[in-house]
Amino acid sequence: MAQVTLDSEVKVKTAQDAKLLAAKQEEFLKSCRPLEEMLDSVRDIEGFPIGKDEDILALSDAPLYTACPNPYVNEFIKTFGTPYDEETDNYDKKPFVSDVSEGKNDPIYNAHSYHTKVPHKAIMKFIEHYTDEGDIVFDGFCGTGMTGVAAQLLNRKAILSDLSPAATFIAYNYNTPVDVVEFECEAKRILAEMEKECGWMYETLHTDGKTKGKINYTVWSDVFICPYCNQEHVFWEAAVDKENGKVNKEYTCPHCNANIKKTDCERFTTTYFDSTIDQQVTQAKQVPVLINYSAGKKRYEKEPDEIDLNLIDKIDESALPYWFPTNRMLEGDESRRNDRTGITHVHHFYTKRNLWVLSTLWNLIEISNYSSPHIKFTYEQVVWGMSKLARYVPTHYSQVNQYLSGTLYIGSQVVEVTPTYIIDNKIKRLSKIFKKISKFKKSMVSTSSTVHLSIEDNSIDYIFTDPPFGSNLMYSELNFLWESWHRVFTNNTSEAIVNKTQLKSLPEYKELMVASFKEMYRILKPNRWITVEFHNSKASVWNAIQDALTKAGFIVAQVTVLDKKQGSFKQVTSAGAVKNDLIINAYKPKQHFEELFLKSAGAGLERDFIEQHLNHLPIEPNIERSEQMLYSKILAHYVQHGYEIKFDAKQLDAKQFYILLRDNFKLMDGFWFTDSQVTEYDEWKKEHGLQAIEEISKGQQTLFVSDERSALIWLYNILNSPKSYSDILTAYNPATTNSDDDIPELQSLLETNFVFENGVYRRPLNEKEKIAKEEQSEKELLKVFDKVLTEANMGSKKIKTVRKEAIKLGFTKAYHEKRFQDIITVADRLKPSILEENSEINDFVEFARLKMGDEF
Repeated sequence: MAQVTLDSEVKVKTAQDAKLLAAKQEEFLKSCRPLEEMLDSVRDIEGFPIGKDEDILALSDAPLYTACPNPYVNEFIKTFGTPYDEETDNYDKKPFVSDVSEGKNDPIYNAHSYHTKVPHKAIMKFIEHYTDEGDIVFDGFCGTGMTGVAAQLLNRKAILSDLSPAATFIAYNYNTPVDVVEFECEAKRILAEMEKECGWMYETLHTDGKTKGKINYTVWSDVFICPYCNQEHVFWEAAVDKENGKVNKEYTCPHCNANIKKTDCERFTTTYFDSTIDQQVTQAKQVPVLINYSAGKKRYEKEPDEIDLNLIDKIDESALPYWFPTNRMLEGDESRRNDRTGITHVHHFYTKRNLWVLSTLWNLIEISNYSSPHIKFTYEQVVWGMSKLARYVPTHYSQVNQYLSGTLYIGSQVVEVTPTYIIDNKIKRLSKIFKKISKFKKSMVSTSSTVHLSIEDNSIDYIFTDPPFGSNLMYSELNFLWESWHRVFTNNTSEAIVNKTQLKSLPEYKELMVASFKEMYRILKPNRWITVEFHNSKASVWNAIQDALTKAGFIVAQVTVLDKKQGSFKQVTSAGAVKNDLIINAYKPKQHFEELFLKSAGAGLERDFIEQHLNHLPIEPNIERSEQMLYSKILAHYVQHGYEIKFDAKQLDAKQFYILLRDNFKLMDGFWFTDSQVTEYDEWKKEHGLQAIEEISKGQQTLFVSDERSALIWLYNILNSPKSYSDILTAYNPATTNSDDDIPELQSLLETNFVFENGVYRRPLNEKEKIAKEEQSEKELLKVFDKVLTEANMGSKKIKTVRKEAIKLGFTKAYHEKRFQDIITVADRLKPSILEENSEINDFVEFARLKMGDEF
């Protein structure tokens, strides 16, 4: 009986909460002035898009979505958020380290083929760990809004922001409820209207010469000129093995029988007057070569006949009755890759037939009385799928959306897909997806730059973000086709990418990321977390991200590799693992510590810094609890702020740091803990047993050894029990790709840093051994650094290979002694990649240049 009462109380409470939330939502909506009246208040904010006011207003659905910086965001936080109060704040979370499911086969994830996105099911695990129901989650590089989907499925609120109007429009549709029945009826009505008006363009005659068929898609092929006989030939006819569905790299010229490659040939071009842009255009010629059509309930294929060719000619000679975009393609590394083939403007990306149909669909949407943006979201998705970007893939039954992600590449065989063929099933799939989000109502979407967020300080509960990584994707260029139809474009001044056309190299990218993370740091509540999902194969970009986070004030607590096959995380220490998906978990320090740290320039807070950091780490054995990582963390934080690090009035070198740890913290199983964590760790050991420690240690032994520090951490872990040199050598497998770091031989690393006794190597066991090994290592490293400094002072050639640990220690000593010119002298001789790919070294260099008044 008591259980029934409890259930009833829960239901009543839930109903009351829902009623209260609905009232808040209604109150919020009523309090918002029209966006038209608010535009001038946000017009000068970084990231305000390029477009006419009427188009920005038409794309927006204020106040929850604005295709410009959202002026209602702080009112949203005031209505639904919880103010931060340090005195009553009892938030205490450790980094998320559990397994995660990717969820890339989920229908929601696949609803829109945007260039990149993180599966919402993976994000849900992080949000659930770091937040409570009702908390506000922020994503400053939201893309398609998967962070919002994850948050709303867990009854959290989301604020999503992106520089691209195309991205935020997709994000809003993913995060906004819709009446599914009304949506499906209107989507089908528009499709039927289009079919009624344009269906004749996709009719073909069946091979029986009597029956009319409906075209599913038409394959078009490039035409080339043979380098030997100068005769033109259709690539499809000469090079394609139709029986096996392959394209031959070498093929025979149908005219002179010479063996040729496509790269040997010139394209056959055609010139015509383009009245829409009032100029003559020369383009690479493509011709229709195959028609896939349906007659009755069966599908057939045939070569285009005279009737089909006449139909295409008729369409090409006609004037289009509706508006379509004719914008010159954006200047960029990617967006103008097709200039050489004459594809210079947006409308050139379509056959005349598909351009006609798209313009018809867009007109039907704009004159519709249906107000939901989900209709435009549905038909927007064929902007790429009906373009020449869609490649013909003979091994695939369906030719829907067969374009390469992340590029505007147009192949030698493209597929012109019929709208009904591509859209009909899309409507059905979206209807099912929209049912899943039918209760969503707690998100806000803004189109703005993350370098300037109009959000109040200390107001966000958690941040999950997947920022752009270097030159991986040219977002503003790739989104240009979508945005041309919306008539609202990305203002890419503050787009954080590496792009030659935008004159943005790694330093500019890093500067923009620092500015973005500083804004995220400002709006995040103290003692809260940010999670950054990362994928890039370049160590320099990886270091730029970590360095940007640190410069913004965040303290990185854990970096893990996402194991896609097992859905689990493995800890990493260096840039050697950047070929995987990495997860960075960082926190904003507590408010009183941050204020005291800045006020006292860090003096006397070294112990407090380590204690705070240990309290933000998982209780189980963790790389971040190792002495090497703790020393690296405190050194980086102090140098980033330009503060001196001391302990007992002495410079905090590695030896002094060990004494600090020994006097204030507890060493257990090779990892450091606060006094209050000792009991908790003992309980963890009792629950999981020694086997768990061995498994974690073994997992850390598989770390990617890419430099001296990661090699030492690897050796420390493997020597949890004494081992012979041969046993260590068998397991030791350093990366050979890192040519910048002169990693000592294994024998040398062991002799310098570990104790050899009774034929085996072991860890130093007591203070005397520990200090002796630290002194031995320091003496050796400083000797190497002095040699590099002498070489730098005497020579002018670049130093291509160095022992990075020696540079770090030498720079640390020079930093303490204020020998900033020595740091600059060495830095000027180092190969640029050494600085780019090692943020700890570069921190000293940047600070030294600042002190010496040099320009970066």
